[in-house]
Amino acid sequence: MKTYLSISSSLEQNLKTIEAYFDNCKDLKITSWRFGADLENTAFTVYFDTLIKQDQTNDVKKALHILVSEDIGPALTITIEDIIHFFEKQDTASPSTERVETMDQAVQSILDGEVVIFFNRWDKALSYAALDVEQRQATEPITEPSVQGPHVSFIENLDRNIGVLRSLLKTPKLKFEFYCAGELSQRKIMFGYLDGTVNPETLNEFKQRIAKINKEEILDTSYLEEWIGDSMYSPFPQVRYTERPDNAISALLDGKIITMVNGSPSILICPGSFLEFFITSEDYYYRPIFSSLIRWIRVAAFIIALMLPSTYIALSTFHSELIPTVLLLAILNTREGIPFPVMVEALIMEFFFELLREAGIRLPRPIGSAVSIVGALVIGEAAIQSQIASPVMVIVVALTGIASFALPQYNMAIAIRILRFPLMFLAATFGGLGIMFGFILIYLHLATLRSLGQPYLAALTPLDWNKLRDALIVFPRKVLLHSPRSKHMRKK
Repeated sequence: MKTYLSISSSLEQNLKTIEAYFDNCKDLKITSWRFGADLENTAFTVYFDTLIKQDQTNDVKKALHILVSEDIGPALTITIEDIIHFFEKQDTASPSTERVETMDQAVQSILDGEVVIFFNRWDKALSYAALDVEQRQATEPITEPSVQGPHVSFIENLDRNIGVLRSLLKTPKLKFEFYCAGELSQRKIMFGYLDGTVNPETLNEFKQRIAKINKEEILDTSYLEEWIGDSMYSPFPQVRYTERPDNAISALLDGKIITMVNGSPSILICPGSFLEFFITSEDYYYRPIFSSLIRWIRVAAFIIALMLPSTYIALSTFHSELIPTVLLLAILNTREGIPFPVMVEALIMEFFFELLREAGIRLPRPIGSAVSIVGALVIGEAAIQSQIASPVMVIVVALTGIASFALPQYNMAIAIRILRFPLMFLAATFGGLGIMFGFILIYLHLATLRSLGQPYLAALTPLDWNKLRDALIVFPRKVLLHSPRSKHMRKK
């Protein structure tokens, strides 16, 4: 059982303890001061000047004088007994003020950006919320740009993010619970859900998994995926991420659980299902016929990004009789003089494309896009001129990369990038039979995969037309409002 160090009634002993805790912390400020007429009525204020404004400590002392003197008498007649009686009997009168009972609690308050005041002859202390760290203003989401709809994103401040969600979903059924993880970072973790909409079994499973996070240092929301996900070795993601409040609200209304970490602008949404990775809240901002078309384009992009290179390898290597004669002759003419087989040619071009993709992400934004575009043009043209790759292969690789960018969730695009290469090897070895075998293995994996105990292929297996119709075709809002959002809501 953990023991807590008590606060001493001796001001000098408390000062030595604080100095021992924060040895060599040059940004720690300790200010001694006196109140009332008695020389023994002394106190000291301790805080990190890198976490609060410089003028807030004086405001705290002035507020303390005013707060106590209004109930006791003139400031010059205040004694430590009056302060003890006031705060012990009446408790703190300000929501930003707390009475500190132990030295460990005082140290944690200082680390949280609060001003802590120790008084002589009192074995307690007072803490005032004064955190003022420079924060990023809410801007348009970087990873989820929006053409129509809200153009605001979450930021790295957890309280601000919760406030945004509260302002958009004004119901007492919106619940938030907190955890604290990490011995050093003491990072605050929050998860929220809509009571009466979320599945109780899923919520209990989530709480059991997140409760296992104790001493792990959580620096970003993505760190939680390892504890929440069912299969970390699966290439398919079992959770979604978003930086947009409207996506988070939509997920809550659908019975999902959202998770945030202080210091991270990303919101984790779970459990995730396969079809949800093709849906965005922006789909409901347009006319249904246009949104349905865009959704089917995403499905086509998924198929192209996954199997276009392997299909080309299988057709050109094993099943050339399936290619129309004119097209086959054109392909053979472009491949004349290429020293590599189709599989090696595809691997070389895929490697170049992946290299350009990573370079475009890591380079500074003003030059990253220019380097990616110019690099792709130069390398593609040089590969054709030097007969390392054929023009058809360059087109196949380019279309595959563009299709992967069309998916709303980046982590699903990563899964396609991983699975594309095994399918290419199967196609180069067994042709179309190898592709069929690869798809059977992928489907079996998806059919057995679960997210927080829920089937990953929900709405497909088992088949649920109420969910499936909104997944493949966007219906008008009038129709969707008369349709329950989930089975659990129908029970309610």
